[in-house]
Amino acid sequence: MLGCVTRVRRLVRLLPLQTSLLLLFLFCTISVFISAYFLYGVKRELEPSGGGVSGSEGASADSDDLRVTPSRLLPLRGVSGGPGGEPAGARTDPVVLVFVESQYSQLGQEIVAILESGRFRYRTEISPGKGDMPTLTDKERGRFTLVIYENILKYVNLDAWNRELLDKYCVEYGVGIIGFFKANENSLLSAQLKGFPLFLHSNLGLKDCTVNPKSPLLFITRSGQPLPGPLPGDDWTVFQSNHSTYEPVLLAKTQSADSVASIGQNAALLPSVVQDLGLHDGIQRVLFGNNLVFWLHKLVFVDAVAFLTGKRLSLSLDRYLLVDIDDIFVGKEGTRMKVPDVKALLETQKELRTHVPNFTFNLGFSGKFFHAGSDEEDLGDDLLLSYVKEFWWFPHMWSHMQPHLFHNQSVLAEQMLLNKKFAMVLPRQTCGLFTHTIFYKDYPGSPNELDKLINGGELFQTVLLNPISIFMTHLSNYGNDRLGLYTFKSLVMFVKTWTNLKMQTLPPIQLAQKYFSLFPSERDPLWQDPCEDKRHKDIWSKEKTCDRFPKLLVIGPQKTGTTALYLFLGMHPDLTSNYPSKETFEEIQFFNGHNYHRGIDWYMEYFPLPSNTSSDYYFEKSANYFDSEVAAQRAAALLPKAKIITILINPADRAYSWYQHQRAHDDPVALKYSFHEVITAGHDAPIRLRVLQNRCLVPGWYAVHMERWLNYYHSSQSQTFLRDYYRDHNIELSKLLYRMGQPLPSWLREELVHTR
Repeated sequence: MLGCVTRVRRLVRLLPLQTSLLLLFLFCTISVFISAYFLYGVKRELEPSGGGVSGSEGASADSDDLRVTPSRLLPLRGVSGGPGGEPAGARTDPVVLVFVESQYSQLGQEIVAILESGRFRYRTEISPGKGDMPTLTDKERGRFTLVIYENILKYVNLDAWNRELLDKYCVEYGVGIIGFFKANENSLLSAQLKGFPLFLHSNLGLKDCTVNPKSPLLFITRSGQPLPGPLPGDDWTVFQSNHSTYEPVLLAKTQSADSVASIGQNAALLPSVVQDLGLHDGIQRVLFGNNLVFWLHKLVFVDAVAFLTGKRLSLSLDRYLLVDIDDIFVGKEGTRMKVPDVKALLETQKELRTHVPNFTFNLGFSGKFFHAGSDEEDLGDDLLLSYVKEFWWFPHMWSHMQPHLFHNQSVLAEQMLLNKKFAMVLPRQTCGLFTHTIFYKDYPGSPNELDKLINGGELFQTVLLNPISIFMTHLSNYGNDRLGLYTFKSLVMFVKTWTNLKMQTLPPIQLAQKYFSLFPSERDPLWQDPCEDKRHKDIWSKEKTCDRFPKLLVIGPQKTGTTALYLFLGMHPDLTSNYPSKETFEEIQFFNGHNYHRGIDWYMEYFPLPSNTSSDYYFEKSANYFDSEVAAQRAAALLPKAKIITILINPADRAYSWYQHQRAHDDPVALKYSFHEVITAGHDAPIRLRVLQNRCLVPGWYAVHMERWLNYYHSSQSQTFLRDYYRDHNIELSKLLYRMGQPLPSWLREELVHTR
């Protein structure tokens, strides 16, 4: 190859100057033709025809013919596979990094709520602006698969160092960005987004929203007819660009013709949500010209999360619905179902089955109230029982009395047997319909409020964000003007119109099995504070009190002095520790192991009954809570206001101390192997050696475990004792920087001051 190159060079040197210039001219001419072909031929097929909706020439005013085609997409690097699965070779953890304005901001909370509904892992950070960016990588692996900015301007205005850091990460790991721009009274009416070929026009009123049917973003969202009427608010932002990287997702018309003229476009449709295909700087983004109050924004946001993560963070299109009709025989005379109402119930069930296969109403009954209405209503009861096999049934107590109100076990059993006998002739989310909700015209706040719940509101969002939705309604919603039937027929049609969701149903027991197959981790209970909800407290024994729970947890890690701290705290007259355990001595070890399944009553028995004084302050110490993967979540659910104490020492010292602890307790593995052999054991080492190695090393991953606890407990609840952990490393770093002639960063100077 090298010889060929040398011969070519010699040949070129032998050519006359005129011949060389001629060859150069021919080469340039051919290059121009090739470039023109790709620019005006191939690319024309890929870009929006007719100028698209984001070009200066505008788009067709006909909303039925958007004339928008998807442009080229940069591949999502390192991302493949379908919903719910972790693709092979994924280079990032399936965690979303969410930058919020504050921990109380409304939009930030809505973003988190959607992520939580999908059981997607996330980490929230206050937008740094000009502060430090959180650590983005762990060795060669990215820590986040998606970045969301509540305020896109906080991303745009990042200082150069952090902006370059984040952009480089996104390009390297194929990570996308979702951003929101919410205009206010101080926003410029028109401005270019700094660093982007994109203009923003703000504080507009919009109407008649429509979905771009050819947007590559769409998954759940179905494009169809325009949504007529004004969009909520007059603080909308639309986007304008001539660059092919921007693809409209949602479009709308301005409410005022003057607004279009001020934008300088002839387009009747303007993008309120755009997708950045990554052709500008290699990063794919989705930008919203408002928040998530508009339901269609919420729908597109769910699709944006799925698309930018390569479906790693996405639910399937399957949705399971169950509608309970509670207290089917319980109701005052005049509110119960009559014969025409029962026939309408059957007819609606049949109609819904054309959209939801095998849709079946689930009826809850209390046998004592059968035939307790007027003559016409009793005939309705009879007709209902004649169609018994057409419905699913579930029992309440015979007399509709709540079981916890029975103080006599034999009476409770008798009531249950009565309902069982009645059931021999028979083969459960609230939805805004209550016992007193009878007539459409009398719906609280006006009928329009119910329609809002259905058409993009709470009912629709319940189906959108949850794979399984169980709606609880009441008998009175199905008599009179049959408000329940109207609600669910309207809801199913709205879902069919605006989404690609596949609605289906299952009987209750099979539905429970389906739920736990989708979310197997939720098979385990999560005990919550029973005193946080009055309803829970009401069904709790009056002899129990939440004052018996500890208010302070010493969580470890092991071999850091936690036992000594436990003894010192116990000497204080106002502090009381738990009773000792026969198995684990001074530690209860409730939140991290099998004891958790024994329940909160078992846990409370380790603490004395509180006295009448206000000085009772209980605490417990279990040193293996610190590195447990489940203890932090469990503790925060039951003890959300507890104070947390951890003691951190040099992790190397802690590891060696644990090894010596095991030797002192005659651990055969620790006695057989040296400390060096334990900590350097390979993956093919005996399993018991690997277990000892993990117990020596893993608790010393302080940052990992601390971050897990801080996800559930705010730092103001943590009292952390850092002893010598980074001191030696920081001293060596300062020496290294001195030899290199580099200044010490401010944080390092401060740390060195504290080590003197």
